[in-house]
Amino acid sequence: MSINDSKSTFDELRWVIHIRKTLEEELEEDSEFSVSIFSVPKLLMVSDPDSYVPQQVAIGPYHYWRPELYEMQRYKIAAAKRFQKHQQKLKLNNLVDQLAKLEQRIRACYHKFLDFNGETLVWMMTVDASFLLEFLQVYAMQEGTKVPGVSSSMSHLVDYAGKKSAHNTILRDVVMLENQIPLFVLRNMLEFKFSSLEAADDMLILMFIGLFKEISPFKMMEEYPNIQVSESVHMLDFLYDVIAPKLEQQPDTIEVEFQQEDEEKEENENSTSDSGQVKQFFSDIWNILSKLNKGPVNSIKKVLVSKPLKVFVQLPWKIVSNLPGAKILKQPVEYFFFSREKGDEKEENGNSGSNSRMNKPPSVEEITIPSVTELVNSGVRFVPTNGSISSISFDAKTRTFCLPTIGLDVNTEVFLRNLVAYETSVASGPLVITRYTELMNGIIDSEEDAKILREKGIILNHLKSDKEVANLWNGMSKSLRLSRVALLDKVIEDVNNYYNCRMKVKVWKFMKAYVFSSWQFLTFLAAIFLLLMMALQAFCSVYTCSRFFRSALQSAN
Repeated sequence: MSINDSKSTFDELRWVIHIRKTLEEELEEDSEFSVSIFSVPKLLMVSDPDSYVPQQVAIGPYHYWRPELYEMQRYKIAAAKRFQKHQQKLKLNNLVDQLAKLEQRIRACYHKFLDFNGETLVWMMTVDASFLLEFLQVYAMQEGTKVPGVSSSMSHLVDYAGKKSAHNTILRDVVMLENQIPLFVLRNMLEFKFSSLEAADDMLILMFIGLFKEISPFKMMEEYPNIQVSESVHMLDFLYDVIAPKLEQQPDTIEVEFQQEDEEKEENENSTSDSGQVKQFFSDIWNILSKLNKGPVNSIKKVLVSKPLKVFVQLPWKIVSNLPGAKILKQPVEYFFFSREKGDEKEENGNSGSNSRMNKPPSVEEITIPSVTELVNSGVRFVPTNGSISSISFDAKTRTFCLPTIGLDVNTEVFLRNLVAYETSVASGPLVITRYTELMNGIIDSEEDAKILREKGIILNHLKSDKEVANLWNGMSKSLRLSRVALLDKVIEDVNNYYNCRMKVKVWKFMKAYVFSSWQFLTFLAAIFLLLMMALQAFCSVYTCSRFFRSALQSAN
């Protein structure tokens, strides 16, 4: 047998032994553990690798063996020594023995296969957890509490210039999705220190709340949800639960019968409603012209009261719009006179179809929203709120758009990106934070948009300029899939309905759609103008135009 064959046989035997041992241990525990620490999806990773790959310290097995991160190993070992120094009788070996019993549970939390033995994994968890708890102790101190036996100074994490750049780098690293360790490991570490699981949970909550106040962009939140540490799977999951509101899913039932009845009523009422709109249109024109009785207006009025035109007005709009000459004007007329009616019909039928729409991803039109500058020019007021994402709202009557106050600094983008990556990976409900980033990306298109929100107090800018704020939100447009979030979808829909119903907006969209970019409409106008000129030329060839216009001016005076 060759050396390669011997090595291959050895690897296969070790694999079989490992699988057999794993299956026996899982059968003994008789429980299942779901994956909670995922790899960042490739689509998000490619968009900005620095936001997902740790730059200074590795926590957990995913990036543990990277050479550039191994320099922090001496700091982590020093933290483990300080943790052990506080224990009078017990040593870290005792804690390692306890964690060794949870090896399979630890492995089950990771999405990737961990290709190293159990002893290495357990010692890795122990050392990394010691370092992480010492780092989080700074935030517990800010909450008025101190962790016994942990160094009160984090000076060994500060660079030689005496700045906090190293501390900020580590802060970004510890909230990354691929840099998480199971929360029950931290709980066991603190239980080992305090000899009480309740005391360990209380300390972890203080640490995490202090960390949330430091890293979260929603720094003005007045109340925090009551989240049990035992219900979280890791630190990023706890921070996500604090930010993301718990939204109830709408039921999936659809009332088909009522929907069909509404459709039948619409078909029966279409002809009468269309003709009524056309009648109203000509009625408004007649009211204006009836006040003018001089000059050539008399001849125009005679045409308007003629029998052919009366018959034309009495016809339903569907028949009129299908006439050869009126087909070109069909869309422009419907845009001005029937668009609002169709919008009302959609709102009436929205309740019956909303449940079915919740199961489908939103369309491009449903995720599009005007920018801040466009909304301000249309009369919308932006008002800051001291809350989270659940405080977002829009009141069409008062034209008030309420958005939570958000502070942006060098850590914000990394934190939000990893929350989106975790939310996308878990996929247990609506993508609330993803939808929020899409909303902010939609309303902030330029530096001017960011400036307006900063002046309104919605954005607390700790970056260098408003342009960096706009680039931050515009760079977070990558998402794996679109999801419906009832709260934010309602706000986007209300804003779009208000904006699109503004006359100035409708005129601009009409000109853009049917004048500037419609060669058919321009051809129609040119043909009408040419016919008028030919009619004028024929009239002037028979009558003397100067004499006619002179008499018209004298009668007008």
